[in-house]
Amino acid sequence: MATLLSSSSSLLFTKISPTSLSPQSLSLSSVSLSSSSSLSSSISLSAKSLSLSTSSRRVSLSAFTVKASGAEKKKVLIVNTNSGGHAVIGFYFAKELLSGGHDVTVLTVGDEGSDKMKKPPFSRFNEITESGGKTVWGEPSAIGTVLEGLTFDVVLDNNGKDLDTVKPVVDWAKSSGAVQFLFISSAGIYKQTEEPPHVEGDTVKADAGHVAVEKYLSEVFGNWASFRPQYMIGSGNNKDCEEWFFDRIVRGRPVPIPGSGMQLTNISHVKDLSSMLTKAVENPTAASGIIFNCVSDRAVTLDGMAKLCAKAAGLPVEIVHYDPKTIGSDAKKAFPFRNMHFYAEPRAAKDLLGWQSATNLPEDLKERYEEYVKIGRDKKDIKFDIDDKILETLKAPVAV
Repeated sequence: MATLLSSSSSLLFTKISPTSLSPQSLSLSSVSLSSSSSLSSSISLSAKSLSLSTSSRRVSLSAFTVKASGAEKKKVLIVNTNSGGHAVIGFYFAKELLSGGHDVTVLTVGDEGSDKMKKPPFSRFNEITESGGKTVWGEPSAIGTVLEGLTFDVVLDNNGKDLDTVKPVVDWAKSSGAVQFLFISSAGIYKQTEEPPHVEGDTVKADAGHVAVEKYLSEVFGNWASFRPQYMIGSGNNKDCEEWFFDRIVRGRPVPIPGSGMQLTNISHVKDLSSMLTKAVENPTAASGIIFNCVSDRAVTLDGMAKLCAKAAGLPVEIVHYDPKTIGSDAKKAFPFRNMHFYAEPRAAKDLLGWQSATNLPEDLKERYEEYVKIGRDKKDIKFDIDDKILETLKAPVAV
């Protein structure tokens, strides 16, 4: 007898007892069968434990899964911010969806002719259109007018940080028939913890705008998920991360790091973030109602980041540590990361979506350094006024 559980992409058999078997014993770990299903090009069968015995003539099967390797092709709308580090998430997500055969439209906030659109990732939107995607511009508050007559299966809001901004998109998506809503939140809403890393379910700041959005989604949308990223790297990012370190290393300047430098953080390649989002689109039942830490699965110390950037550049690095209190109001502008342990782990994505990180920070930084030099940033005139203020308090020498 078999017990069968099913979803849009998988079948789970928990127990099977056939009455007759071949005379040979069999151990099966996996087998693949071709399928003519409109939703998938192939089916993968796997078993954690499968044994056949000629003496008992029974099958013992503890976990037997039939899983579609492909997914239903969907119409996806990405509402993309026109500023900040998150813009690159929508860019990579669109490209990944298109490579998987999905239909993608990117609605970028604002005007196509604005100066912001001259910068990456917007200046590279031809990569989306050349792959069959569509790009439009407008205000989320008027989304019904901007996209009049269009419908989508999935909507991602990669723009709003509060309910006033996101609510019009949520309400329009629901009324127009979208079946799944995804939201880019932030790991910055977690309260500081004595037990890092942050995991899904940890206490958040109740007054954070992202929290209000997540609450509203849980109340009005049947299938929704929220993703909380941290710091990220990747070609097309328009917010400094690794560049901050390269700027100092290539010019032979000390790299000033607050505190001990042993604070842990998480720096993810945007490819990992987009692959996690794609998993949610292709596994909507598994993702429904879940909050995901949208991060890679390794932490790095602040000193470690400086050393990895130096290694990627093939140059030495001098690290100096300072007390942020000595520079007063400039402390937040002096360093690109938080001066504390601040990192999360992607446990929900691994457990529920079968997601795995496919990037490697040391190798990724080599690629990022190559682009840093290619665009000529290593030769640009950059001001280091706050650095000089820090170094003066330490009486450290400054490269000329």
